[in-house]
Amino acid sequence: MQIRLFHKTRWQLATWYAVVMGLILSLCGFAVYEVIIDAYLVSISRELESITSTLHDVIEPTLKQPSRIEPIFQQVLPNLCQINSTCPAQKIFEHSQSTLAEHGIFSPVYKDKQYYIRFIDASGRLIAVAGFQPNELPPTVRTQVWQAVKDAQGNRYHQKSLPLHTKDNQVWGYIQVGRSLKELDNRLAALKLVLALGLPITVLLVGGSSWWLAGLAMRPIDRSYKQMQQFTSDASHELRTPLAAIHATVETILDKSHLSEQEARDILASIKRQSHRLAELVQDLLLLSRLEQHSLPIERLPCCLNVLINDLIEEFSALASTASLELTSSVLCHQPLYIMGDEDQLLRLLSNLIANAIQYTPAGGQIAIILKRSNGDAVIEVQDTGIGIAPHEQEAIFDRFYRVNSDRSRRTGGSGLGLAIAQAIAQTHEGSIQVQSQVGKGSTFIVRLPLTKEWKQLTCVSTGEN
Repeated sequence: MQIRLFHKTRWQLATWYAVVMGLILSLCGFAVYEVIIDAYLVSISRELESITSTLHDVIEPTLKQPSRIEPIFQQVLPNLCQINSTCPAQKIFEHSQSTLAEHGIFSPVYKDKQYYIRFIDASGRLIAVAGFQPNELPPTVRTQVWQAVKDAQGNRYHQKSLPLHTKDNQVWGYIQVGRSLKELDNRLAALKLVLALGLPITVLLVGGSSWWLAGLAMRPIDRSYKQMQQFTSDASHELRTPLAAIHATVETILDKSHLSEQEARDILASIKRQSHRLAELVQDLLLLSRLEQHSLPIERLPCCLNVLINDLIEEFSALASTASLELTSSVLCHQPLYIMGDEDQLLRLLSNLIANAIQYTPAGGQIAIILKRSNGDAVIEVQDTGIGIAPHEQEAIFDRFYRVNSDRSRRTGGSGLGLAIAQAIAQTHEGSIQVQSQVGKGSTFIVRLPLTKEWKQLTCVSTGEN
């Protein structure tokens, strides 16, 4: 069920990502397409405006009669073809290098059949043309300033028209300068092909990438889900053990027809122990949950770590002596170290570390509690000469219910929540906890807690053991 759910979610994320990216890329492609068209048309319009204005300014001052071709036309446009005359195409479209005297200053403009120049009388009748044969031009003759027209083959043209006037201000006709848009259309066709082929390929690549990214994004969720499943399994196991013991004890009582006073007391004591274990486990789980959710009220007061450590040494001395262990403390700072925090929680943090050190250190070993100051932090080290922790397991020991090996098993009596609670308390106090360990040589748990501001400038000196 879990695998199916995560695969379905991954497919949905990848699909939606590919769809969204496809839409974005489509919009970008359309925008690029429109920008190219606009930029190219603006460039063509400027060229047409420049040529048309120049021709207009050169020809108009010499015009005498409407619709009459003056000598100036032949001077500036030697290849001008009048509609009522024969115009050899080979002369008009000659591509060889020629002198300006033969072809005029405007001949280079239309010699490659990209531009044409037309003259139209006031009634809209075509009079003369340069650059194209008359039957090659768009058949529609209009006199609007800017026009887009097509010829019989469907080729598009962009042209500009300006009116011409004689010296006595009569309307002579119009001059039109047009340019073929075939080059633009070819480029746009190529761009369309690129977009038509490139966009699906890009979307497929994006889809593959999104599948991979969705997998990366869901790894923490998958890991969290597995941790939740593991936590549920471990919590169920821990809760089931005392409940099973209580249930078995009650069954034993029910099976017996008579119980002596001593037997009843022993059974009740067993039930009490299991109930206490169950209550402690539930309390630890609630404490850990509230610490992680920051819902536990904390009364932050100045706490003297020197006093806390002395109290803990007194508290655990008897337990260490019973286990044939040497428990010592060292304070490497000549003045007391204070932090702002909850004293009960700090005691719980250090108690868990010391209890673990005693529990997993063989008889004859040593446990040392060291207090010092480092870079504005109070540092507490709990060192033991116990069984140690393998490097690959050191990152997981702060997880709930995690135990390293058979030596750290449930037969030791712990719930596996001690280090998780210790880490949560340290983080709640804006501190940290880490471990350094070697298998068979022992472990050192290092707790860092921020000092109060008035104690950050203390000078530390070495002192003897307490």
